[in-house]
Amino acid sequence: MTIAWRVPFGDLQRSHQALQTELLAAARRVIESGWYILGAEVTAFEREFAALCGVEHCIGVASGAEALYLALVAAGIGPGDEVITVANACMYDVAAILQAGARPVFVDVDPVTQNMDPAALAAAVTPRAKAIMPVHLFGRLAEMPAIMAVAERHGLTVIEDAAQAHGAWRADAEGAPRMAGQWGHLAAFSFYPSKNLGALGDGGAVVTNHAETAERLRRLRMYGWERKYYTTETGGRNSRLDELQAALLRVKLPHLAAANAARRERAGWYAAALADLPIGLPPDEPGHVYHLYVITLPDRATRDRLRAHLLAHGIGCDIHYPVPTHLQPAYAELGYHLGSLPVTEDLAGRILSLPMYPELSYDDVMLVAETIRTGLV
Repeated sequence: MTIAWRVPFGDLQRSHQALQTELLAAARRVIESGWYILGAEVTAFEREFAALCGVEHCIGVASGAEALYLALVAAGIGPGDEVITVANACMYDVAAILQAGARPVFVDVDPVTQNMDPAALAAAVTPRAKAIMPVHLFGRLAEMPAIMAVAERHGLTVIEDAAQAHGAWRADAEGAPRMAGQWGHLAAFSFYPSKNLGALGDGGAVVTNHAETAERLRRLRMYGWERKYYTTETGGRNSRLDELQAALLRVKLPHLAAANAARRERAGWYAAALADLPIGLPPDEPGHVYHLYVITLPDRATRDRLRAHLLAHGIGCDIHYPVPTHLQPAYAELGYHLGSLPVTEDLAGRILSLPMYPELSYDDVMLVAETIRTGLV
């Protein structure tokens, strides 16, 4: 069945219309250069994205999933190590941890922020723990001051999963804004097309302030080569951000701050329009960049009815994510079961993602809100 969308969940064509001339010029520049892998465009983008994140080094790779894996390997994570993470962010993190040969240890999340619960994290540290992988879910940074305190107390490496947090920040102890990517030892970003900073294909990056780690990442993204045909690293693979995607990302990067501000404005519209309804709204704070706008319903039945109602009325919506990673069939051998992470499991049955992108009009948001209102009657 083809749905006639009144408000689509996402609209990438619309997001690129205003930049089409610049994007085509960037693509032409790459085509005419004759250099398509690890050239001037990648080098320039890495420099520009590192500056945005407030870090020294950015290493462009093939995807966000590859960024997570390569960050783990570069940090020395391997067989016998435990990596503590969450189960409500799809399965990319656990896949990367297992590919690195380590074991994922899941902890529960805060019921309001839906990010890693620092108290649960502290209780999960064992002598085998080597790293923490907090996820900045939906565009809001995890509780990084508390997470970093646990990491420092136990000597653990912190790898931020910042795939949904381009340009997001949280205030440090002095009240200064500290960007996604500045908190941990490394951070992994995705440039999947629907991200706040999205390519027109796959792409990713790892950022860090550690020069030695950055050099290792540059080797790992190209087979482990120190120089051509001379391998010094195991665990390397072919994982390079290509020149074309780097050039396109360079066009979009200067517009990220305005796009994030537009997302925040639309989040404000939603919050005002939905405030009187029996719905949990995402907690707002200045550094939240609203990659997704996720509401929480009273129970699964209400959520499912509302989702069906919205879709039937041409309003795009989705669930991020319907089955927590620890309950995915592929990971049954990890030994988790229904009831292992009660908050994560409860939220998975009650959350619903609404349309959220900079091009949404005020009327679009009001239509979504009114359709929610009629669906809850």
